[in-house]
Amino acid sequence: MKNERIISFNNEQKIRIDHYLTMQKIYPSRSQIKNLIADGRIQVNNSKIKPSYLLKNGDNIYLFPTEKKEIEINGEEIELDIIHEDDCLIVINKPANMIVHPTGNIKSGTLVNAILFHCKDSLSGIGGMLRPGIVHRLDKNTTGIMVIAKNNIAHLSLSKQIKDRKVVKKYLALVHGEVDSHSGTINAPIGRSLKNRKKMAVVEQNSKEAISHYKVVKRYIGFTLLEVTLVTGRTHQIRVHLAYIGHPIIGDPDYGYRKRTLDIDRQALHAYVLGFTHPLYKKYVEFKAPIPEDIQYLLQSLVEKVD
Repeated sequence: MKNERIISFNNEQKIRIDHYLTMQKIYPSRSQIKNLIADGRIQVNNSKIKPSYLLKNGDNIYLFPTEKKEIEINGEEIELDIIHEDDCLIVINKPANMIVHPTGNIKSGTLVNAILFHCKDSLSGIGGMLRPGIVHRLDKNTTGIMVIAKNNIAHLSLSKQIKDRKVVKKYLALVHGEVDSHSGTINAPIGRSLKNRKKMAVVEQNSKEAISHYKVVKRYIGFTLLEVTLVTGRTHQIRVHLAYIGHPIIGDPDYGYRKRTLDIDRQALHAYVLGFTHPLYKKYVEFKAPIPEDIQYLLQSLVEKVD
């Protein structure tokens, strides 16, 4: 890589590189910095580092230009289930088996490809070429409601609301076992699993605060339908938290039971409510996504428990 920009760090006080570059306003967001570090386009002393790297006095930060041919993503005519759309944002109901944005070798068939085709140039550029308009994500096989920003003002507003925990996110999860309490709170920090680095887990070290509220929607013999409200938004949070309390989600390939007990080939998790203050109108709005057919089929096959 050539034509790099070099910044000398001259400060006796150590600071994380992602924090430093954000404060210097060299990049618009820490998520973009994290992605560039992962791609090796931000280095220190000509060596690859992690976003948590602590800059030391005398370090040289190398900023390599992004090659467009490596990140060019094309719009694709993929059907979108649009719940709401206006000049600021678009709210969609994401299907199962769809990745939100390109990653690794996957450059097509994602939600980003679909919204690029639908919105053309009307998308926020804060997330960069790979994540235009994306302010939050859902797992590949989690269905449900998402909001995409059409301009930078909407993106910044929604991102701040998420950071300030003012966005309402409610999910439906069908879990193994009969949950005893009608409602509860799971307050357990989440970080990389010590046994499998590709998974997340409840761990004390190198973890972040994670809080989920839940309440019983309906009880079935051997199973429970829960409504889960997120306070924080950690990777795989609901899946990890419900497995942690002994009630893993039906069909979860990573945190559930290995043996399939019900006829579904994904985790029975659906984001069904999303509420926030509209960036333009400054009023609270709330949207709902109907329960997908595969989860409806499961619920119809179960025997409701009568108290």
